[in-house]
Amino acid sequence: MQIAVLGMGNMGRALACRLAAQGQQVRVWNRTPGRAGEAVAAGAVEERSPDEAARGCEAVIMSLADDEAALAVMGRLAEAASGAKRSGANGSGPDTAGADGPVVVDMSTVAPGTSRRLAELAPGHRFVAAPIIAAPVTVAAGRASGLLGGERRLVDRLEPLWCRLFEAHWYCGEDPGRATTFKLLNNYLLMAGIALIAEVVATAEAAELDTKLLREVLDQWPTVPIAVRNRIDDIIGGEHQGWFSTRLGAKDVRHVVAAAEAGGLALPIARLVGQRYERAAELCGEGADIGAVVEVLRAERRAGRRADGDD
Repeated sequence: MQIAVLGMGNMGRALACRLAAQGQQVRVWNRTPGRAGEAVAAGAVEERSPDEAARGCEAVIMSLADDEAALAVMGRLAEAASGAKRSGANGSGPDTAGADGPVVVDMSTVAPGTSRRLAELAPGHRFVAAPIIAAPVTVAAGRASGLLGGERRLVDRLEPLWCRLFEAHWYCGEDPGRATTFKLLNNYLLMAGIALIAEVVATAEAAELDTKLLREVLDQWPTVPIAVRNRIDDIIGGEHQGWFSTRLGAKDVRHVVAAAEAGGLALPIARLVGQRYERAAELCGEGADIGAVVEVLRAERRAGRRADGDD
């Protein structure tokens, strides 16, 4: 297959490298130049624009930071496709993969409504939402899971792509927003779990418990979710340099709250969790990993001790 990957963040690079390692023809693009080196070294070809990367491809994968970026890039693809269609009428249009062109696959984590809007904007409405449940390192190893939403014929058409990227995948229905909602719920469980572990760690520190023993027991206790165990070391004593930023974590929780409210449901706990990640981004910088949520508690403890005259 010839595949374009638009967006060279941590996940986009992992996707491009995985596909190149599988022998696929991969083109890549990123809004900010200079981030595609790893993918190019793996065999991908860097292009100057998203429409150049998409030309002639069977699938165009978008892996972008947020809703605004996804909508902007889709707009550029739609504009280019419209221009190509007019040029094609005169016999000078660009090559396309198949009679009706490529399928745009959005693997970004966006709001359900954004996924539906992307489907409307996609050239020929050829669109599949395919959010990933995995870290970039898991994607590169071929052990990721995927959630698929869109027309069944388009999902089936790209089965060779899913087999190359996912160890398991689930079809969530023709509404692409349903796949995105499933992904947001997964991310909310992760955000809430890490926020809870951060409170456990901060409480243990306040009680002056042995942090070495704390690491050991948290890694073994069955009450600790498996998904959060790989961040225990970072929460206890790390520098929060991981790949999933506090800004993105807060964004995902806001989307969960909005999705619930759209269905007439209030989520008070989710609101609090989102606020903690927003505060962590303020304290540690938007690029800090989600494990930095523990720093909110540490800062509050220091402030309380100063107020009590202990420092």
